[in-house]
Amino acid sequence: MSLRFDVDATAADAWSDALLDAGALSVDVSDPHAGAPSEVAVYAEPGSATRWWPLSRIAALFPADADAGAALAEAARALGVGLPSAERGRVAEQDWVRLTQAQFGPIRIDDDLWIVPTWSTPPMPDAINLALDPGLAFGTGSHPTTRLCLQWLRETLRGGESVLDYGCGSGILAIGAARLGASDVLGTDIDAQAIDASRANAVANGVAATFALPDAIDPAPVDVVVANILANPLVVLAPLLAARTRAGGRIALSGILVDQADDVVAAYAPWFTLAAWRTADGWVLLSGARHA
Repeated sequence: MSLRFDVDATAADAWSDALLDAGALSVDVSDPHAGAPSEVAVYAEPGSATRWWPLSRIAALFPADADAGAALAEAARALGVGLPSAERGRVAEQDWVRLTQAQFGPIRIDDDLWIVPTWSTPPMPDAINLALDPGLAFGTGSHPTTRLCLQWLRETLRGGESVLDYGCGSGILAIGAARLGASDVLGTDIDAQAIDASRANAVANGVAATFALPDAIDPAPVDVVVANILANPLVVLAPLLAARTRAGGRIALSGILVDQADDVVAAYAPWFTLAAWRTADGWVLLSGARHA
């Protein structure tokens, strides 16, 4: 059983919590205008006051035998507000594992570089095929920012470099660097689940890479730093990432919208001359070399 209704952005969090307390299995918040010209881009970057869409759509899922109407009334009472007009529906039984797998097929990064889920057959068996399944950590290769980073690594690594993947998520960039010839690969993330996922993915791909929380990695500067995060954290991290890049070393920064690029370039100007390397779907990858 599902319920769906629209609320003001300021009430989205409160409704989500109240519905979960009333017995919802899950609550999703989305843009009711998604796919339309009035769609609003919201990325909930750290440091940003914008979290939800001005008009936010709440979708709550309940057990099949639950009284969703009673749960909605209970949530409304807890919030001290009137009962919203909600659309009700039934969720058909499906093979959710098969349905999920169908959404993730092989992803072409370059002619000789692919990301291939373990349940798929590599389209090019002789290519560099990175085995990666969706999991607990961000980064399946489907997002433009991840593809940009992998393309950058494919075109710039020559072999033998030391590489740091800062904000490693699933470890896909570190694993890709190792498969492309980097000799000493580190990955770090503030999420312990990301570290666990990255280690497991590295084993699955047969690569030697070290993953650890930021305080536990070797602080020595490296030849190449790649960070696919978001613009605001990248600005804050500028001194740290500069210190992790050796003189003459290269850096690649992604997770940046095109109209955010100037702010990131300015933050790194004391150490790098950054420029747009490539754009995709409104995102840009910035790269440059560390000043001597």
